[in-house]
Amino acid sequence: MARSKRDIREEEIEAAAYRLLEERGFAGTGMQAIAQAAHASNETLYRWYGDKTGLYRALITRNARLIVEQIARARAEGHRGLAALERAGPVLLGAILSDRAIALNRAAAADRTGQLGPVLAEAGRSAVLPLLIEIVAEALADGHLGTRLAPRMRGRLPLGDADPGDAAGDLAGDEAGGPAGDDAIATELTELWLALLIGDLQIRCVTGQITPPDPAQIALRSARAVDRLLRFYPPEG
Repeated sequence: MARSKRDIREEEIEAAAYRLLEERGFAGTGMQAIAQAAHASNETLYRWYGDKTGLYRALITRNARLIVEQIARARAEGHRGLAALERAGPVLLGAILSDRAIALNRAAAADRTGQLGPVLAEAGRSAVLPLLIEIVAEALADGHLGTRLAPRMRGRLPLGDADPGDAAGDLAGDEAGGPAGDDAIATELTELWLALLIGDLQIRCVTGQITPPDPAQIALRSARAVDRLLRFYPPEG
């Protein structure tokens, strides 16, 4: 399907915003500078985005949508459940540690209005998390993940820098069982997998403590996250 002129123009404006954001930071990047870099008028930017916060909200939304599209593409190729999760890990980790994602996180940290942080968090939870929960639910339904914590893992935290929080126990969902309980179990396992996958890696990259891992390191960390999840909640029977 052909893209509209506005879609193309928005991409050009947002690409200019990213360049300036990486060069100058959030405080040093104004709408006029973005307009000049994108060869657009101030009127166009304010009409389309409202203000600088609105523009960065659009960047966050588009970035989350691209992550969902990449993960969905793996599922469209016929992968489901654990196989889809194995392919989602490198996509997700690579996306949240990309230059653009790190720039957005730094912008949220520098935003004195406090509006970007919640938008960034909500974009992940509303756009990306439901798809991941669906994939984990498939792994449970296929019998590739269990709901009982492996006895040898009781009382132990995951290796590395992740903390499973409340997930370090048998997963029962709600007392009534059924779909609501199944959803709760899939959600807990998804959040554990995310903790194992990401840990404090993202915040350390955003704050400049470390440089983002290369694709080979991302692939290795992603594989280990799935392996550790299976160690905690192995298939039953």
